[in-house]
Amino acid sequence: MHRKTIFILSFLTIFVVSIFSWAAVSIDTEALREAVEASNIVEHLVEFYGIGPRPSGTDPYDEAAEYVAERMATAGYEVTIQEFTYDLWEELSDPVLEQISPNPDVYPPYNVDGFATMEYSGSADVTADVVLADNFGCDAADFAGKDFSDKIALIQRGVCYFSEKAINAENAGAAGAIVYNDADRQDAFLGTLGGAVVNIPVVGSSYAVGQALAGDGQVVVEARMMVEAEIYLNVPTSNVIAETPGGRDDRVVVVGAHLDTVAAAPGINDNGSGAAMILEIAEKMAAIGIEPRNKVRFAWWGAEESGLIGSQFYVDNLTKRELKNIALNLNFDMVASPNYVRFVYDGDGSDTPLAGPNGSKNIEAVFLDYFAGQGLPIEATAFDGRSDYGPFIDAGIPAGGLFTGADEIKTEEQAAIYGGTADELLDPNYHTADDDLGHINQEVLDQMADAAAHAVMTFAMTTSAVNGTDKGKGIGKWRNAMQYKGPKLQK
Repeated sequence: MHRKTIFILSFLTIFVVSIFSWAAVSIDTEALREAVEASNIVEHLVEFYGIGPRPSGTDPYDEAAEYVAERMATAGYEVTIQEFTYDLWEELSDPVLEQISPNPDVYPPYNVDGFATMEYSGSADVTADVVLADNFGCDAADFAGKDFSDKIALIQRGVCYFSEKAINAENAGAAGAIVYNDADRQDAFLGTLGGAVVNIPVVGSSYAVGQALAGDGQVVVEARMMVEAEIYLNVPTSNVIAETPGGRDDRVVVVGAHLDTVAAAPGINDNGSGAAMILEIAEKMAAIGIEPRNKVRFAWWGAEESGLIGSQFYVDNLTKRELKNIALNLNFDMVASPNYVRFVYDGDGSDTPLAGPNGSKNIEAVFLDYFAGQGLPIEATAFDGRSDYGPFIDAGIPAGGLFTGADEIKTEEQAAIYGGTADELLDPNYHTADDDLGHINQEVLDQMADAAAHAVMTFAMTTSAVNGTDKGKGIGKWRNAMQYKGPKLQK
């Protein structure tokens, strides 16, 4: 899930930041780190791969949830299956977008130079003239000066949510809508309408495709677009919650990773890696007899790929007292990317535009101290709303975590630091059928597992309040810049 803002931190920066952060933390985590093995994480991944793609609400997802629940119950955790429902959108075939005239061309689906279907798009096969909306299509007035009846509306990306553009287009009589990227961002993008708000097909295209379909104003462009999808309403699914029997229940450490995948992918990196990693950490905590001072609650979230629905449901159904009792959230989503960068969430917003609530910088400091001690460079990544920490941050709960990259391009500078291949995606198999056992990096998985174990153990045993006296940047400030609902762009 994630397009991250990237800033390189030197070892000096890491060291200086960590010295002045949360000096009260001093926990010996060596026993847990030594017990946690990447080979055991891979064994869980083999199980997930055998199950196959596991979108929430499907039999494979339920099988994966049962596997996790049984392992945790056997290890002695108190397990709860938290059921909820959501609207499952499924694309049934590859979409089509092509120019019929005056310059026939077929645009590639799910390609940065082409287009991608927006989640919760309606279904239809439409051949019609393309009509460009005025401004950004954010107001009904942007469609008032032209005839959009049974036409394909072409709308520039920006200013408002994709759902607003699509609703305005449909209300104007359009039979389909294409939102094309701007000159700065250029590439096609994975977008979401956030729900079943329209019946017409809606896709997001590259800037070049948008320019080609806009034409020169002299000749009308005719195009064809086809989306075949289905929305299944109120599909039952679940989160798996497992907590330690002991520990302070007024200082709970929530450790989460999403268990679901997109329909097209077996999801071994996204997010089998995070789900399997926290399973291994939990099992080893029990096996070596760790009795946490603070209760640790492990969570495997459902329906993350459709917009953080499982984690949002969890947070929404906590009482005020239960919310107050959560000390922090640790989130692990994609930790074995083949062309990786080691990312740490920027809790204090010192290196990215966004910060977590009060206490998040103390979580960041624990990771920075650990990686500095291991001699491993890292980079900061912003809280941009693309994973399950989002609902926790929005509720004012401090958060932090790790990430190794998804659909970002590796720079030459990053390749020099971390190895791998510059000018390629950090995970070239993101949301594809190739996100399999043969395309994970076990070296970085091992490194991230040790760092995660260190953080879990640190916060499980600390006597210090995570919030401390840190004023942070306020509750939910990340929302002001959020453009994501889970892994999909909203605007």
